[in-house]
Amino acid sequence: MAVLGATGCVGRQVCAAFARRGADVLAIARHPAPHAARHPFLPLDVAAADPAETARILRAARVDTVVNATGGWGSTQEEMAYAHVRLVRRLVAALALLAHRPRLVQVGSVHEYGPVAPGTLITETTPARPSGDYGRTKLAGARAVLAAAHAGDVDGVVLRVVNVCGPHPPPASFLGALLRRLRAAAPGDDLTVSVADARRDYVDVRDVAEAVLLAATAPATGRIVNVGRGEATEVRELVRLLLAAAGRPAGLVREDAGEVASKGGDWTRADIRLARDLLGWRPRVDLPGSIRDMWAASAP
Repeated sequence: MAVLGATGCVGRQVCAAFARRGADVLAIARHPAPHAARHPFLPLDVAAADPAETARILRAARVDTVVNATGGWGSTQEEMAYAHVRLVRRLVAALALLAHRPRLVQVGSVHEYGPVAPGTLITETTPARPSGDYGRTKLAGARAVLAAAHAGDVDGVVLRVVNVCGPHPPPASFLGALLRRLRAAAPGDDLTVSVADARRDYVDVRDVAEAVLLAATAPATGRIVNVGRGEATEVRELVRLLLAAAGRPAGLVREDAGEVASKGGDWTRADIRLARDLLGWRPRVDLPGSIRDMWAASAP
């Protein structure tokens, strides 16, 4: 099997999950990383590669499952379109060239739905109305996979994942940035943090990897499946949990009343019943444990 974006937060856990089950993992990313050395690694930008070349590589490696865990947040619309749309379209084109179609698991985002009213339980039938470039480009990539699946060109499924926590969070994420600041701060240093007055669904990245593992063999072609905890947690509570894991008094952090940049709305809570029924999946790592493991994994 092959994991695109193998060096990222989700990709590295997906590689580990499949390896634990005895799968031969081909790790693919634009640049290597030390943790990717545990698996055969291929430096490849699928968005730039000719689909025929990508197909040749997958055919030679006898890949039966492809997980697309690529795509950071990016700082411009062009960057996000390159990572979330162009790459997916070229990947789909490559898979369509193969006589034996591998299962494609597209790691999507809850931000594809766009902002919803507080209290909303986001189901797979919730209309997708993203308001920002991130959500719009992720949605375009997901639609490319679904359209190809419905046309019979690929065997694909889209997992719409909520915000992730746990070991090695994305550096640009709220928790990842706060984690780095806490590690860099001297004992007793005061920190000022902009905390959104929001409640969001967070799931441990290892639970996400388990959902991907199950989606690789589930009867889910052409489906969207939400992956989350199914809970809306105050962002302030996440800060409290991280401070507790770091052994820092809560009083050392002051809240800044300024605006907080976000890729979505102030409320996310995913309906995860389809993941349970279709994949046999449920989240297993609680938030306190996930945050503790995140802090421990960041130790020098």
